[in-house]
Amino acid sequence: MAITCRQRYFPTCYGPEFVAQAVQDWIAAVGAKTAYIEPGSPWENGYCESFNARFRDELLNGEVFYSLREAQILIEHWRKHYNTKRPHSALGYRPPAPEAIVPMDPRPVMH
Repeated sequence: MAITCRQRYFPTCYGPEFVAQAVQDWIAAVGAKTAYIEPGSPWENGYCESFNARFRDELLNGEVFYSLREAQILIEHWRKHYNTKRPHSALGYRPPAPEAIVPMDPRPVMH
């Protein structure tokens, strides 16, 4: 999502006409403008589409959420895993932000 200082731009995807119109009405009501992707150039939305595919494949397709709170907890757990431990192909199959571990001396120093 691109955000400028004074105006907000929201990308919209192609979908059923009644949904697209409702989304466009909402975007106009909040004072934003749409940012359209050129037809035939899906690479303009590649990062978002890649993330959405991973999110669906790795979490949503394998879970049934019985409450909003359960969904919040499981999604947050997955988000932390995705951002700290999960290898990413674009980074040479390394995690994007590995957790830092500071080794500590197992015995305290007595003075």
